[in-house]
Amino acid sequence: MTVTNNDVAIIGVGLHPFGRFDKSAMQMGAEAIHTALADAGVEWRDIQFGVGGSYEISNPDAVTRLVGLTGIPFTNVFNACATAATATQVCADNIRSGKYDIGIAIGMDKHPRGAFTDDPAKLALPAWYAENGQFVTTKFFGMKANRYLHKHNISQQTLAKVAAKNFRNGALNPNAFRRKPIPEDTILNSTVLNYPLTQYMFCAPDEGAAAIVMCRADIAHRYTDKPVYLKATEIRTRTFGAYEVHGTSAPIEEDVAPTVYAARAAFEKAGVAPEDVDVIQLQDTDAGAEVIHMAECGFCADGDQEKLLADGATEISGSLPVNTDGGLIANGEPIGASGLRQLHELVVQLRGRAGDRQVPGEPKVGFAQVYGAPGTASATIVSV
Repeated sequence: MTVTNNDVAIIGVGLHPFGRFDKSAMQMGAEAIHTALADAGVEWRDIQFGVGGSYEISNPDAVTRLVGLTGIPFTNVFNACATAATATQVCADNIRSGKYDIGIAIGMDKHPRGAFTDDPAKLALPAWYAENGQFVTTKFFGMKANRYLHKHNISQQTLAKVAAKNFRNGALNPNAFRRKPIPEDTILNSTVLNYPLTQYMFCAPDEGAAAIVMCRADIAHRYTDKPVYLKATEIRTRTFGAYEVHGTSAPIEEDVAPTVYAARAAFEKAGVAPEDVDVIQLQDTDAGAEVIHMAECGFCADGDQEKLLADGATEISGSLPVNTDGGLIANGEPIGASGLRQLHELVVQLRGRAGDRQVPGEPKVGFAQVYGAPGTASATIVSV
């Protein structure tokens, strides 16, 4: 893929493992930063600016207290599950503008067990949403998956295949939260939370952090002999409806979902097509989401997912490797770090350093997608 003067290179990635830890989100963020700096071969004093995102932390910039008070400009962002993608875009755009040569994007979070019910005011919702169980619960995801499966003649077994694949991939990932394979039958027969989704078809809020160091493409050779180029990060919102996830009466039918808009824009900007992608990271808040996003991102037609899963196309060795690190189902979702975890995996895969979960054939192009309430989607494309 041709590199232009307007490109941005990823020269370092860092990840604090996802799970449950006896440390603060800030401490995890600082560890991820140090790992990314070491990977890039730079010092903190070399970083000219930072962008940080978190759901639980209102001032991610405070992580500088733990890594160095160098006085750099730092922008805090929040965009629900698209927070990390937003941090990535803001960081890259600052470099593309010519204002800075090198910067860092950081995401970190430490969520309590259970659903996100602690502070509905963060998304401008009344307290009774949490009190009566309507705030980011599993109900919406179950209804959306049930409707999609019924409309496109996809079986519940296919959802179990998605989850089982992601648990298998997570078992190969030393940074994953859940590292134990779970058989399809066990997943299918586990407690039904919201039909057709069972307990093991969902991800869990958890803890973790991730960071990526970026610089101007034309100076990337100073730091690495194998830079990964950030070709596009596009963010789009819904065309109508206020609270798709949180409201009980907002419409969920729309001609084109925000993920479709974001994916189309990213492919156009990067100058590639879905068939050019070698490694795929999709938002799998639940197994149904991965199925739906496969089509929304252009990797298959609606209804084709069942055969693709049955044929093993989305396995690490398949033609459409999806969530090679286990996705959210195996890693959980600390919101601020989740999208940067996806980029970490893509960079490791494109460098050929993913170990037992390495996609064969020297992958060249990676794609990441996240979907954040109440209807903000992003798509990111990287290449070597």
